[in-house]
Amino acid sequence: MVQTRFASGRPLDLICLGRLGVDLYAQQVGARLEDVTSFAKYLGGSSANIAFGTARLGLKSAMLSRVGDDHMGRFLVESLAREGCDTRGIKIDPERLTAMVLLGLKDRETFPLVFYRENCADMALRADDISEDYIASSKALLITGTHFSTDQVFKASSQALDYAEKHNVKRILDIDYRPVLWGLASKADGATRFVADEKVSQHVQRILPRFDLIVGTEEEFLIAGGGTDLLSALRKVRELSAATLVVKLGPQGCTVIHGAIPQHLEDGAIHPGVRVEVLNVLGAGDAFMSGFLSGWLNDDSDPSDAGDARNCQLANACGGLVVSRHACAPAMPTPAELDYLFNSPVPITRPDQDLVLQRLHQVSVPRKQWKQLFIFAFDHRGQLVELAQQAGRDLDSISQLKQLFIKAVERVEVDLQQRGIEANVGLLADQRFGQDSLNSATGRGWWVARPVEVQGSRPLAFEHGRSIGSNLLAWPKEQIIKCLVQFHPDDEPLLRLEQEAQLLGLYRAAQTSGHELLLEVIPPKDHPSTYPDVLYRALKRLYNLGIFPDWWKIEAQTAEVWQQLDELIKERDPYCRGVVLLGLNAPVDALAEGFKQASRSSSCRGFAVGRTIFQEPSRAWMAGEIDDETLISQVQRTFMFLIESWREARA
Repeated sequence: MVQTRFASGRPLDLICLGRLGVDLYAQQVGARLEDVTSFAKYLGGSSANIAFGTARLGLKSAMLSRVGDDHMGRFLVESLAREGCDTRGIKIDPERLTAMVLLGLKDRETFPLVFYRENCADMALRADDISEDYIASSKALLITGTHFSTDQVFKASSQALDYAEKHNVKRILDIDYRPVLWGLASKADGATRFVADEKVSQHVQRILPRFDLIVGTEEEFLIAGGGTDLLSALRKVRELSAATLVVKLGPQGCTVIHGAIPQHLEDGAIHPGVRVEVLNVLGAGDAFMSGFLSGWLNDDSDPSDAGDARNCQLANACGGLVVSRHACAPAMPTPAELDYLFNSPVPITRPDQDLVLQRLHQVSVPRKQWKQLFIFAFDHRGQLVELAQQAGRDLDSISQLKQLFIKAVERVEVDLQQRGIEANVGLLADQRFGQDSLNSATGRGWWVARPVEVQGSRPLAFEHGRSIGSNLLAWPKEQIIKCLVQFHPDDEPLLRLEQEAQLLGLYRAAQTSGHELLLEVIPPKDHPSTYPDVLYRALKRLYNLGIFPDWWKIEAQTAEVWQQLDELIKERDPYCRGVVLLGLNAPVDALAEGFKQASRSSSCRGFAVGRTIFQEPSRAWMAGEIDDETLISQVQRTFMFLIESWREARA
């Protein structure tokens, strides 16, 4: 019989028990924490980061902890769930708030850090929160050192270890020594990584025999072993535990020790780290552990030098990438990023400046999966201003009108759900007249996009000037950037170059902000060059420039052109989210024919139609010929007619 390392038939690979809180990272790198003016919010806590990171790398991971019954707790649970983590083991604490950490980034090695963990939810984990069946459903259990630091979490962690031993679950200790969390540093001194303390060493040594794998930095093994130098500390740990020891050596890499501690650390294999430009070292250890476990838990054979080398390669690469980025959990790499890093013909020392790696980090992570898309586009400004002026209405009426459109979309969504139609609804609305509509739509799970272009501009101009990135700061992350460009590959050079520069700037701004980008490309109808392949060539030109929008929005095409576009998108951007079909105020019958032509397209995901739906009802409403309810009903009816036409074409 083949000897295996892990129990078979387990639905989970890894359960992570320990800290789960919110990290607020300073956005001003180099500033004192006292001078920081804004923070970015991320999932945090060592155990949670490892659950997140291993899930991103393909393990079936789970989190076992507590969060408060508050907005931050829900954010953490949702963040883990989106990444594919099992969250059934996260208890909701009705009395305590979710833990939080404030972090500054003064320089590469200095990060003022304040833990807000007084009586927090995750430190209230109790032994009766631990389910024996849940622990038994996993190959491995990871616990971080903080969850042995008080009597209550010590009991909870010990209970989990009891169940793990009983059911042949491998046990992993991330020493994760934070002196402030053991009461050995002042409350505002979260940055201090090592304070020698005999009582803490004795406390940690009580649990060392219970683990199969122990991972820590040089300083963490000093506290675990209670020695004054690394080798003597490791020898003390080995006296107490037969576990595999993984020692993290910072930029040097790491070493794995299975048996006796060598005379010199260099006598064993030192697996070199990845050389990168460091932004900050926060999160490196959690990323290292995520990478190591992604290899260790997938290698079911007995330990070997080859297995160690592969596991350490993954660990060092994950750590290297995370230290080059802002944040910890969201900075964790995907398998696609690691493949690119390992196969690069030259070392990538500046991951933050590698455009391919930046893009892979956005598009290869888990993203919301959309069904067929039925989008109501009412981001029109000039057309509705004209209708209001013709009816003698003030411009505030446009905002009121767009709020009524939201009610129509709500009714369409309910109608689709009642009929069991698998689809997502959504909208395109503008900031100028549709801000209230955008606010109403956001957070519902709808597909929501908003325009940035000056309507009708050619060359392309942005409504809020060239500094498009500064405007994106105020956008919810779920909102998609929509940009309409009247682009022709045969435009005269100065015009084409100006438009391409604007689009490149927009694309880079979207990469930085993390928003998805939809490009609506309409070749000018009055252009002297009107070859049938003009749209294909336009999209190909933009791909050649290094612009990879998440979405395209285009006019109806023939079935032959759709086939060409499908092949182009598949070849150039397998991560593209898809194409939505625009309407251009075409009659419903013409749109239905366009739906038929697109029915065999693999990239066309739905439609985004506006004036065909709203033009006549809006005119009548502005003129006082119909009331609110009639307008909503008419919009809903036309919207549903188009949906039925789409479904008939795809039947």
